[in-house]
Amino acid sequence: MAEIPRLPVPSIAISGSELLFPVRRIYCVGRNYAEHAREMGGDPRRELPFFFSKPADAVVPSGWRLPFPLKTSDLHHEVELVIALHKGGANIHAADAPSMIFGYAVGIDLTRRDLQAEAKKSARPWDMAKGFDHSAPIGALTRGLPPAGGLIALAVGGDVRQTGDLKDMIWSVAEVIAALSTYVELAPGDLIFTGTPAGVGPIQRGETVRGTIVGTEPIEITFEH
Repeated sequence: MAEIPRLPVPSIAISGSELLFPVRRIYCVGRNYAEHAREMGGDPRRELPFFFSKPADAVVPSGWRLPFPLKTSDLHHEVELVIALHKGGANIHAADAPSMIFGYAVGIDLTRRDLQAEAKKSARPWDMAKGFDHSAPIGALTRGLPPAGGLIALAVGGDVRQTGDLKDMIWSVAEVIAALSTYVELAPGDLIFTGTPAGVGPIQRGETVRGTIVGTEPIEITFEH
């Protein structure tokens, strides 16, 4: 008789600690910065928050060398503030959302843009464009509430590609949590990617990508040739 698999729990580092934060689910909000919404063909004045997800085991720590993803010739970077929850619930009021936050980190929402474009054109789901292996690199968590403003940036091979300010989010962190909780019951261990500023673009084989956010440790990954 075949043995039942014993699987590790996906987790991310906590800054200043040897403990790890267990990951339950990963949610992402799309087009939450006005300039990025425009560069992707959206209208930030009218669009309500919308969400997609990644598998928990897509998390990757800083310092890893990654194989270039399968089935894409147009891999894109999207640097984002990531929120980690230590409490859950459904239909959360925005005023109560901060009490749910364990900490925050900088993450990179890796996207197979060619597969996403094909899915959009055919009115199909984005799952394979967003939720593939190693598609959620995340730096170590900083405990506490994230800053309401401050620099968020990404560089590829030392060349700065994305820069923005956290205060320019269309929907605040609390509003994102509240909106998401009307669709699913959130729980401890959930991570939320909160959107990316303008400047998303391609990553080539062999390149190193570094994401930074004020107040937390950077995330840096390198893709193999």
